[in-house]
Amino acid sequence: MQWIFEPWPWYVSGPIIGLTVPILLILGNKLLGISSSLRHTCAAIAPAKIPFLQYNWKEESWNLFFAAGILVGGFIGGVLLSNGQPVAISAETIRDIQALGIQSFDGLIPSDVYNWETLFSARGFVVIVLGGFMIGFGSRYAGGCTSGHAIMGLSSLQWASLVTVIFFFIGGLLMTWIIAPWLYTVF
Repeated sequence: MQWIFEPWPWYVSGPIIGLTVPILLILGNKLLGISSSLRHTCAAIAPAKIPFLQYNWKEESWNLFFAAGILVGGFIGGVLLSNGQPVAISAETIRDIQALGIQSFDGLIPSDVYNWETLFSARGFVVIVLGGFMIGFGSRYAGGCTSGHAIMGLSSLQWASLVTVIFFFIGGLLMTWIIAPWLYTVF
């Protein structure tokens, strides 16, 4: 039973995630998406006169339970079933990150970047606040988040999801190879 405390390889967890899409479609004609959960939550707890929140959110309440299940599953997997060891990161990745001046890690989280002191600096504002805004705005503007487009959109052969995922990857490459090194040399 020790295997449950170890990280699962991609060829196990990937198909499980991938099979969620047809199961949702076949069993309930439901579309996988997480960013829409925020809209449903806002519509449920803040019934205002905002047109974007004026719809029958109760028809989509299953999505709230799905999102809650992800949170509970993440807690169980990350806390209760943790083996206590940090997730293995390749030595080359660690060298690349340290070359940017990031020296300390708390598991996978670079604590030099994500802490209260950094949040109130120019770099922290750009990385955390502006980056968070761009992710939220981009998800809304694109009509879904990365998981929704990459998992659900591509599997249902949506052209818009293909274009969106391509640009997600381009943005990730730009951030990794151009913007992040620039941010950590300028700020």
